[in-house]
Amino acid sequence: MFSSKSSRRRARTAAVVLAGAVCTVVMTGGAEAIVNGSDSTQPYPSMVSIPVTGVDDPTFKGVCGGSLVDRKWVLTAAHCVDPALVTLDGTVRVGSQWRKSGGTVRSVAKTLTHPGYHNGEGIAPNRDDLALIRLNHPVDEKPVRIADRPGRPGTPTRILGFGTTDDTPDPVGWVFPERLQELDTRRGAVSECAPGYADSTRLCTISRKPGAMACNGDSGGPQLRRDQKGRWELIGVTSGPGAPGVRCSEGPGLYTSAPAYSGWIHKAMDRNG
Repeated sequence: MFSSKSSRRRARTAAVVLAGAVCTVVMTGGAEAIVNGSDSTQPYPSMVSIPVTGVDDPTFKGVCGGSLVDRKWVLTAAHCVDPALVTLDGTVRVGSQWRKSGGTVRSVAKTLTHPGYHNGEGIAPNRDDLALIRLNHPVDEKPVRIADRPGRPGTPTRILGFGTTDDTPDPVGWVFPERLQELDTRRGAVSECAPGYADSTRLCTISRKPGAMACNGDSGGPQLRRDQKGRWELIGVTSGPGAPGVRCSEGPGLYTSAPAYSGWIHKAMDRNG
């Protein structure tokens, strides 16, 4: 499938790491990243971009997403900080609609991975796919509140990310957009993902637009819903596909439930300052 060792190394990093094996699909519009998404329509102060480098191939430069959940803490996917797969570039950008400019840049002081984390490597769902990044200094941007519950199946949601626009299987051809992308989605029923994928800790997510879903580079980014006052709150963290062997546009997405892990999240932040 790949014509060189370099391509195979990049492919391992991509498939296992940057999207937890979420795939890409061809898009003709250069502005679209989350597959068939659109440019962000409003500021998202809690959105975080996390540049990463592949361990197998240090020339591979990618990105993950994250959510500011405290003035000095970012919630992301565990596979985005897995040292066996990627190296963090050392800084993150908070609150910008642009991947490489704007917002507030902070250094990574510490990472905390959920102790139960296991990467499914594309043949099974990731388990306990959550991690926290502590910033070296607090930021002024407003954190997003973690929802008390994710909502019933059918609940309208929105996902955000800087994922690639190109579906080539060789990550050397990936193009990460500068502008933040958004896509309106909904909570899916457990039965709308493959058997064994969605459960009380992993949210099946369905696009409300045909042929659209999160892809490589969107990992760790937020799934949001409106609260009763119309404010965004966090329900999910981009983890991977909701079924094995499907392209992004063809299948559901799988999101780690932030409400299900709120106890661990708050305890970890409290204990680690």
